[in-house]
Amino acid sequence: MDKLIEHWSQLVLGAGAQFELAGRIVGIILLIILYPILYSVSRRLIYATFDRLLAWIIKENLDLNEHRLAKRLTLFFFACISYAALPFILIGYNTVIQLARNINMVCLILVGTLVISSFLDLFLTIYGSSKTSHDIPLKATVQVIKIVVYFVCGIFIVSLILNKTPLYLLSGLSALGAVLLLVFRDSILGFVAGIQLIANRMVAKGDWIEMPKYDADGDVIEIALTTVKVQNWDKTIATIPTYALIGESFKNWRGMKESGGRRIKRTINIDVSTIKFCNEEMLKRFSEIQYIANYIQIKKEELSTYNDENEVDNTSLANGRRLTNVGTFRAYTVAYLRNHPMISQEMTFLVRHLAPAGYGLPIEIYVFSKDTIWVNYEGIQADIFDHLLAVVPEFDLKVFQNPSGSDFHRLVS
Repeated sequence: MDKLIEHWSQLVLGAGAQFELAGRIVGIILLIILYPILYSVSRRLIYATFDRLLAWIIKENLDLNEHRLAKRLTLFFFACISYAALPFILIGYNTVIQLARNINMVCLILVGTLVISSFLDLFLTIYGSSKTSHDIPLKATVQVIKIVVYFVCGIFIVSLILNKTPLYLLSGLSALGAVLLLVFRDSILGFVAGIQLIANRMVAKGDWIEMPKYDADGDVIEIALTTVKVQNWDKTIATIPTYALIGESFKNWRGMKESGGRRIKRTINIDVSTIKFCNEEMLKRFSEIQYIANYIQIKKEELSTYNDENEVDNTSLANGRRLTNVGTFRAYTVAYLRNHPMISQEMTFLVRHLAPAGYGLPIEIYVFSKDTIWVNYEGIQADIFDHLLAVVPEFDLKVFQNPSGSDFHRLVS
């Protein structure tokens, strides 16, 4: 009877063990079968949640970032479930449980790092749509945070593989400080330079900068940790090291945009041989020009009074004070620009003579256009000089130019 009871108890325990093993196998099979379904449902649920949450924050298309974040969050969620479920599925197999949990922890750390990276990418996209991002770019800062996160992730993974504490590994890395400084030299310099650029507002996204050393002449499209990308006017991309913007000279046109005026600085070279005093016939003709009719009348009275008071002999134009055709043309240029709707009257306004040279007498126009957009600015400038060049002969002047083939042909004929 005792043998029968002992045999029956062993049979029951054996059957229980078989049922327990079968239950574990069934549980593992169910996890494998249900994983794709639960993964797909969870990913869609997380994506829908983020899509609704961000819909009122930003209208920009974030599908790529949202899908990536939803996918990684789902993987992280299932990695946590797997880590928690392993002891119950593999109960009694302590060595296997420890090995499986270590592998699962490595996966958990990797996926967690990717989740943090995706959150940072999403934050950067949302921040990039704000006006503040143009003045305070944070891409370099986010890249530094990512480097730190990846570095910490690597330390934890190595510590799990070697079965050492992270502090043990960090203490060993102090000896490799010089090597790390050499490896991350550009990143460290770029990060420090990025802080200085932001603090001093030296350059921001959207600024037009010129840096001939790097063939850069265009708009800043990206300020990253180690490089600044500039889209040139010919649509090529110039890459500048971030720290070069601190240590070297460059021109930033932001001040021009913020001032609301763009400088027009150009000269008209007058043939010196055509410069002369104005006679009565010329003054009568000039007084019919609306912009300077009042100027001619005032100057005639002023000069007549001066010459009478000083008893000037009018038999020679060299005596006393007289109007000249080039001075009258300069007065006309001032009056024309004063009445031009696209020329700023508040900013520097100057029409002056430069020193005569082998190419005639330069009359420089130094004014500011109200429109800073390149295409519009060029149109305004061209219209002004089209008119002035066409009106020069009205003052019995000629624009200086070097002799051409037709000039020599007329000379020979």
